[in-house]
Amino acid sequence: MSNYPRTFSHIGISVPDVDKSVEFYKEVMGWYLIMKPTVIHEESDSAIGQMCIDVFGTGWGSFKIAHMSTGDRIGVEMFEFENNEKPQGFEYWKTSTFHFCVQDPDIEGLVQKIVEHGGKQRMPIREYYPGEKPYRMCYVEDPFGLIFEVYSHSYELTYSMGAY
Repeated sequence: MSNYPRTFSHIGISVPDVDKSVEFYKEVMGWYLIMKPTVIHEESDSAIGQMCIDVFGTGWGSFKIAHMSTGDRIGVEMFEFENNEKPQGFEYWKTSTFHFCVQDPDIEGLVQKIVEHGGKQRMPIREYYPGEKPYRMCYVEDPFGLIFEVYSHSYELTYSMGAY
């Protein structure tokens, strides 16, 4: 078997309200809604029901899910579980996915739009190579507590020469 770089398909995020999250990401990020919010019930008679039992075990009851897509065709699955809880602080040290990153050459404009729609700017916009290259980044938070990052340039450009 050949060792080659796999492409990224999608990320699943847990949100407190799928409908509000879809509206935020549609309005702020321009993401496409490719499957409207749908309720999935715990049962083993359908493929999706059985898959969810395989992943979550039993006792989860039901959840709501929506599927969105970014401009570069990366999928974003949004899950709203009945017993969802907002994280108590930013537990970055715990083994998990602790952020995703989006890219926009108008980083200031996107960060401002996130804040105008109820999100937070968690830090100043910073340069990786101050005075040398225009690569900038900023951590933000959506209105529901999900933390993510915004880059002005691609991941490859940002890190190809070593950022630190």
